Amino acid sequence: MNKLHRVAFILKLQSGDHIDEYEKRHTPIWPELTEVFVQQGVRNYSIFLDESSLQLFGYAEVESLSQWEAIAETGVCRKWWDYMGEMMETNPDSSPKAVPLREVFHHEC
Repeated sequence: MNKLHRVAFILKLQSGDHIDEYEKRHTPIWPELTEVFVQQGVRNYSIFLDESSLQLFGYAEVESLSQWEAIAETGVCRKWWDYMGEMMETNPDSSPKAVPLREVFHHEC
């Protein structure tokens, strides 16, 4: 297998009232979205919540950064953004406001 790329980012919920619904909508995510992830080389994808700040920390391991970015162009992804948008801080195109994080340390065991 080729080397996986690690991507990480921060998102934010609009309100603490959305925590339970956010989790519910991810349990499970739509099968069509899972299929896109697999097709685009996503191998692991996790989202963590800091309840005190309402920040969501996303982490994914992907085969290709260009494939990862291409997910945003799929119809199912755009539909997911619309579905989740009422709970999250979003951009004018309905995409979640995401702050990319730069990796400063990694240790492979």
